[in-house]
Amino acid sequence: MNIRRFRKTIDAVLESLPPELFRQLNGGILVRPETKEDGDALILGEYVEDPDLGSLVLLYYGSFAEALEGASADEWEEEIEETVIHELRHHVESLAGVDYLAREEEMELFQDDDGEDEDA
Repeated sequence: MNIRRFRKTIDAVLESLPPELFRQLNGGILVRPETKEDGDALILGEYVEDPDLGSLVLLYYGSFAEALEGASADEWEEEIEETVIHELRHHVESLAGVDYLAREEEMELFQDDDGEDEDA
């Protein structure tokens, strides 16, 4: 999938979602062409709250391209939709003054494939 189709797919996902999810997302949803990594993990998207830029979602096309190399269009669309919804959940939770998703993500980092704590 090229970046143009990537953007069109994102637009289609956004049009399918309730407008209330975008309340106060004043920086919008931006596509960055690069790959972003955190250690060995690819970052597909991130929710950003910045005092100057406001609240926005960044999606990294290069990360999607690397993660989905050889994948079908359906697989791309599914991953795009999951990532957009994931990042919007961060936004909605921020508006509500909670951060359950970040806690879930932290817990996942400390669990192995068997669902047991690595320290156990």
